[in-house]
Amino acid sequence: MLAAIGVGSLEELFERQIPSELRLREALDLPPGKPEQEVFEHLRALAGRNRSAEEQVSFLGAGMYDHYVPAVVDMLTERSEFLTPYTPYQPEVAQGGLQVMFEYQTAISELTALPVSNASVYEGASAVAAAAYMAKLHNGRSAIVVSEALHPHSIETLRTYARGYGMEVREVPTREGVTDAQAWSRAIDADTSAAIFAQPNFLGAVEDAAALSEAAGSAGGKDGPVVVAQVDPITLGVLAPPGACGVDVAVGEGQPLGNRLDFGGPSFGLLAAREEYLRRMPGRIAGATTDLDGRRGFVLTLQTREQHIRRERATSNICTAQALNALAGVVYLGWLGRRGIVELGELLLARTHYARELLAAIDGVEKLHEQPVVREFALRLDADVDAVRRRCLHAGINPGLDMHAFSGRERDRGGLLVALTERRTRAEIDRFAEVLAAAIEAERPAGAPAEKALA
Repeated sequence: MLAAIGVGSLEELFERQIPSELRLREALDLPPGKPEQEVFEHLRALAGRNRSAEEQVSFLGAGMYDHYVPAVVDMLTERSEFLTPYTPYQPEVAQGGLQVMFEYQTAISELTALPVSNASVYEGASAVAAAAYMAKLHNGRSAIVVSEALHPHSIETLRTYARGYGMEVREVPTREGVTDAQAWSRAIDADTSAAIFAQPNFLGAVEDAAALSEAAGSAGGKDGPVVVAQVDPITLGVLAPPGACGVDVAVGEGQPLGNRLDFGGPSFGLLAAREEYLRRMPGRIAGATTDLDGRRGFVLTLQTREQHIRRERATSNICTAQALNALAGVVYLGWLGRRGIVELGELLLARTHYARELLAAIDGVEKLHEQPVVREFALRLDADVDAVRRRCLHAGINPGLDMHAFSGRERDRGGLLVALTERRTRAEIDRFAEVLAAAIEAERPAGAPAEKALA
């Protein structure tokens, strides 16, 4: 092989291909190997340091939520015909997998009120980046306008991808918990490829999606930017769907739909769009057809990965690994049903309102904003958030997300993001309020008065 490509040794091959400053000239700084039994004991000790949502009452959210996963999800996803296949290259032997994709796409389209869905992408953050690339392919422009109330991980991912696409990311500030409408309009111009916001946003606030979409179209001039909304699918039972609010592309994190927390993954990303963006969508789209005998069947209608078409025309190289997670999502939506997802949303609205008002009444706690919320809300504490969280965790309650530690943004210092799911009972919320009040009081300097923190 070396002779065939014209080099004398493996070392010469490396020298020709890899710049010398990138070559590692010494052995890796790793400890010596251990016997299998010692490795097992070491890994068991590491695993023992974890705490699952089953061991504590969790109010943690920010994109990953402690929802109940019904037994039917495991029963169906663990069937070998779904669990073991890699990808449906041969439709004649993959009708079940293709139908799952088709039914999943149908459910996501109905949920978002957008006519086309793919099946699927990795997770919520990369779905945002994929939508931005779709916009660039669609209109060829070079700027992305994004609300700073988008999930911080999504903004980081977007910036990483945008550098490769040669695009500029313009961040729009918030005002009173939602995207500043005037700054949003000012930031969008004729060079704006995509305008992206979250619904609800990272602070839990419900945005005026219709107004943001309309403003983006007006500010962008003729053939304005592609309007992208990052949505929480669980809230779409009670919020107007993005397609009804002028949004062109809806993306989101699919974990709340029948996927467990599982120490951070895997999950899946959802992406739905208007029909004019169909051929720019990443991943795969399954379709229904009839065979020569008139029988209904399913096929891969669109495959835009580099292994299916010319590399320079590909829009992504991902989606296969998430098919099983997307199956869990459509099983969960089928289990909930049309009425069930509305009832779940209404339940979250009621419990979230109760929790928000109860916690905001504690000395040393205030609402970070007064905007409507569905299942998540931001508070500001007048005590060290990390220290308060440690005290709550010691009492068996995960109080939520330390916003500053999570985002690294100075404006998030003192912020605690609290999330509700249907698993949190009123008794648990009451207990959380008691524990949080005690933790804040314990963290106050001796002699300090108990009073509300200033925004």
